Order: sequence, then C-alpha cells, then structure tokens
Amino acid sequence: MTDAFATAARRPGEQALTALGLGAPALDPADASPHTFPGGGRWRTEIPSCEGPEALAVVLKESSRLDVPIHRISQGSGVWMLTDAEITEMVEATAARDIELCLFTGPRGTWDIGGSTRTDSRGGGLRARGHDAVAGCVEDAVRATELGVRCLLVADEGVLWTLHRARTAGIIPADTTLKVSALIGPVNPAAYAVYERLGADSLNVPSDLTLDHLTEIRRVSAAPMDMYIEAPDDLGGYVRMYEVAELIRRGAPLYLKFGLSRAPGIYPWGTHLRDVTLDTARERVRRGRLALDLLARHGADGDMAPLGSRLPGTLQRFPTEA
Repeated sequence: MTDAFATAARRPGEQALTALGLGAPALDPADASPHTFPGGGRWRTEIPSCEGPEALAVVLKESSRLDVPIHRISQGSGVWMLTDAEITEMVEATAARDIELCLFTGPRGTWDIGGSTRTDSRGGGLRARGHDAVAGCVEDAVRATELGVRCLLVADEGVLWTLHRARTAGIIPADTTLKVSALIGPVNPAAYAVYERLGADSLNVPSDLTLDHLTEIRRVSAAPMDMYIEAPDDLGGYVRMYEVAELIRRGAPLYLKFGLSRAPGIYPWGTHLRDVTLDTARERVRRGRLALDLLARHGADGDMAPLGSRLPGTLQRFPTEA
C-alpha cells in the first residue's frame, strides 16, 4: 500500500464539513488493507452480466467511448447457454483488448427441479444438486477452457474444490482462475479463508458488508475480493459509489464491479431478452465511468492495477492429496 493513498485521498465533502465544524475523525491507518495485486495496484475493474458476443461488443465500444478501463468481463447465465462459436468470439474479442473473460459454470440449484430453492428459506440456493450437477459444472469447465477461457465462475464449494483439484492435476489449464459467485459469497473472515483454501482466486462478497467487515477479512486473507459497487436488485440493490475510495482502502486487492440496480433479471439469457441485455450492458459501463469520476474527484484514482493483469498472486490452499 502506498502512503499517498492512505493519507492524501479525501473523503466526500470533507473540506466543506470541516469548515462548518462537522468534520469526521481522521482515518485510522490500522483499518487499511496491507495487500495489493501481484505486479502492483490495489484495484481492478469488472463489468458483470455480459451475456454474449453482442453484449460484449456493446461493452467494449462503450468502454472506449467513455474511457472506462476494464480488467475483467464476466457472464452469469453459464457456459451451457453459449455455443462454441459464441464462446470463441468472446475469447478472441477480450484477448484483443487484454481483458480477462470469466464464464459461469452450471447447472445450478435455482434452475433445476429442486423445490427447496423456491421456499422462503431458499434452501440449496445456487449450489450444484447431486453428482450429475457437479459433473455438468466440470463438463462446462473443460469445454470452456478448451475454447480458451481462463476464468470460471462457481457457486458451489464442492465444485470449487473439484475444479481446483482438476487444474492441479492438469485436467484444466494450471493458469485457470476460479471466482466465487456473489450468491454464495462469504460474510465473515473464517469463511473467506476457507474459500481461499478450497481454490478461490477471487471472491465475491455481499455488497452489504460493512467497512469493518472488510478490514476483518483482510486480517486473515490476501485473496482478491470482488464487490458490486452497485448491486442488482436480487442482491439487495445497494449503491455504494461514494464509498469506493474507502472500499479500496479497506478491501484491496479489490475488483470494482459495476452492476445495475432497478434492472430486470436476464439469467438465463436468450435473444428474447436482447434489448434489455444490450441496454443494461451499456449502462453498466456508464456506471463505471461515474464511479471512476468520483474516485478522481476524491483524489483516490491512483493505484489501479495495470491493464491486462489477471493473476491473484500466491494464495493459501488445502493440500489436494491426502
């Protein structure tokens, strides 16, 4: 961490409130994360819910128009919702811009016949129900990596551990990164550390975690964290743009995810949802521009990780062999 980030960045409204006798106490340096991405930098960017080549083209065009740097693009419907040709097109387009492409593995519990996910308790959630569901996720992982994808999104602890073992064994490429879905994201430092040891290379955490929660997590793990700066409604609809600088200070290394509240759900995606998918893809990039503008206004836009960087650094793992 650079001392400049810890001390120079100002908080929203700081000068005006201080002049009015309403200034806040100084930030505690002990709250700041000591961690960075390998190769330098404390934050990267991610555009989520990019559901196919056409949406990807919109995102890339808008990112150039609005000058929004992108480190990662992720998709939520799943590998199985894309043809080989579509995956290949997305791989080639992101590679041309040196952007990481992350595709979701499936199937998952919310879409199969298990009724418990539709009860008030939401039992089972996104997890893979039974052997065949795990097998489907592994099949997706093998297919996607054969087509050049090097980041996989998972929503089940067993699938995470299985895919980590698969890359250790050479079944999928060793440089494949595994990303934990926000829908099963850990909410305490002990759980965060377990996911890291199961093979996670970056972990979505729920967007309602407090700043103190982020500091607690950073005391036990340096694994990259993903966080919606604006969350979809099914994840709470939280908008935390004015906290971006402090989220980075507490949570680095941190992926800033530019989601979108008050937008229809689009999973699983199909052409019947084309218009809303393209419109929301375009607006997610604009939301990214708004967040980056706030960072710049608050003097906290330094320490971005180099574009093209994607690996998580050395992390703690459980032994894969007894």
